[in-house]
Amino acid sequence: MKLKRYWKKIKEDKAKGKDYFRWLIYYTKPYMWKIGLLMAVSILMTFVSIQYAMASRNLIDLAGGGKITIGATVVFIILIVLMQVVNPIMDLFTAMMYEKYTFGIRKQVYDKLLYSEWLGTQRFHTGDMMTRMTSDAGSVADGMVGVIPEIIVLLIQLVAVFITLYGYSPFLAIFALFLTPFGLLLTFIIGRKLKRLQVKVLESETAYRSFIQESLANLMVVKAFSNEEQFSDKLAELREKRFYWVWKKNKLSVGSNVVMNGTFQFGYMIAFVYAANQIAKGEITYGTMTLFLTLFARVQGPIASLARQLPGVVSIFAAAGRIMDIQDIPLEEREESVEMNGAVGIEVSNMSFAYSKENILKDVTFDIKPGEFVAIIGKSGIGKTTLIRVLMNFITAQKGIVEYYDTFGTRTKTSASVREFVSYVPQGNTLFSGSIKDNVLMGKLDATEEEMWEALDMAVCREFIEKLPDGIDTVIGEKGVGLSEGQAQRIALARALIRKSPFVILDEATSALDEQTEYELLKRLGGLSPKPTCLLITHRTSVLKYCSRELVIDDGHVTMKDL
Repeated sequence: MKLKRYWKKIKEDKAKGKDYFRWLIYYTKPYMWKIGLLMAVSILMTFVSIQYAMASRNLIDLAGGGKITIGATVVFIILIVLMQVVNPIMDLFTAMMYEKYTFGIRKQVYDKLLYSEWLGTQRFHTGDMMTRMTSDAGSVADGMVGVIPEIIVLLIQLVAVFITLYGYSPFLAIFALFLTPFGLLLTFIIGRKLKRLQVKVLESETAYRSFIQESLANLMVVKAFSNEEQFSDKLAELREKRFYWVWKKNKLSVGSNVVMNGTFQFGYMIAFVYAANQIAKGEITYGTMTLFLTLFARVQGPIASLARQLPGVVSIFAAAGRIMDIQDIPLEEREESVEMNGAVGIEVSNMSFAYSKENILKDVTFDIKPGEFVAIIGKSGIGKTTLIRVLMNFITAQKGIVEYYDTFGTRTKTSASVREFVSYVPQGNTLFSGSIKDNVLMGKLDATEEEMWEALDMAVCREFIEKLPDGIDTVIGEKGVGLSEGQAQRIALARALIRKSPFVILDEATSALDEQTEYELLKRLGGLSPKPTCLLITHRTSVLKYCSRELVIDDGHVTMKDL
């Protein structure tokens, strides 16, 4: 029964391996000709090294005969200089291509996350996604730029050197090649185990990176509960787990290298004794002995290198599998953009949504007219934010219809493209590090200075910005460090309002504002022409006086009532 499961697992791994290989080829296509050029130069340098070995023999034999020619010396020097010049250039070229290849994968994975379904991306911790985009992308790049081309070159080197050595000593050539089956057998035995250990190493790296990222992002909470020591101990615990898997992986890899190198040293010893015996019999010269040993080592070298490359090959497929997990996230549905004119309303018919089996929203039906201000007030966890995510297509309803429409009757079903005419201010601090100006212009990249200040005035920002040392160019930290919560919230409002969208969603967007500032903001928003439609999620009943209707969520059902 165990044997049956074993072979089933081998078949599954083989099928996955084919998928990984196709994925790797797809991502490597733009770099194929550069990798090919590197391989061609490497193969050329293989023949140069063979010529160097033969030139060394000639020089030694000439020296033994008491006469060194200028021609032989010049050839020897040229070959040394050629190797010393070409190899560093190749190293530099390889390093630069590695960087481009790595960035290429990271960019494509990043773009994939940007355009994928939001809910699909939430399966991954931010630290996990960072590990896949950095360490895993680096492993794939190192493998495709370095390991795989080197394996191909090593195989060509093996054939070329074997043929050359066979021409001088068939016995040594065949004896050296006898070690190949041993290398292949060792590769097969440890390959599967190494892959499993490599996955464990990557998972442990994800765990500690995720922990660091999350704890630093919430450093104030850690300090507030005096948990510094506990968090430090937790990081040490995660480090020990990582050390454990790294130790097991490296121990297996080093152990296999020790066995392989020991075998090759034994083979080299046999070759040395054989060549010395040939000299004793007067059948070869000292130069020929040097050539024998050099070529024998160059036959063994590719075989040993192939075995040492195994961890790199394993890393490629392990890392590729983890990156492909992100590639498997479905892309967002994006309908063709529709131009909406005037104010925009939204009609929801028989819509239901569930994160798992239990419905959060059940057969929801309502109609928000263009230009209306509608409030959603209720306790936490009743589905307010979930409803907003459905309306903006961050998540897709399992059933029902959600349509936006303008005052002229143009309609469009909800998809990622509706965000082009919807402005959204999420709850919490969502500012980026950089200048205040940079944060505001995220809402509209091509906005003029006049448009920017118009949005800042609408969000009641001018007074506090003009008091800052660098004004609009003041640099703030991550999540608005350097500003008060109220100031950060108003900057986020300006970022949304600069778009002048006909539909505005404010999710607890005035919670940090005093009542007077909130009044000024909503008054200015309602005074725009055409008047935008505004959906406000809040716990503050003071907002109700600015709204014409209230949307009530109760046990997943939604009703509308006039105010």
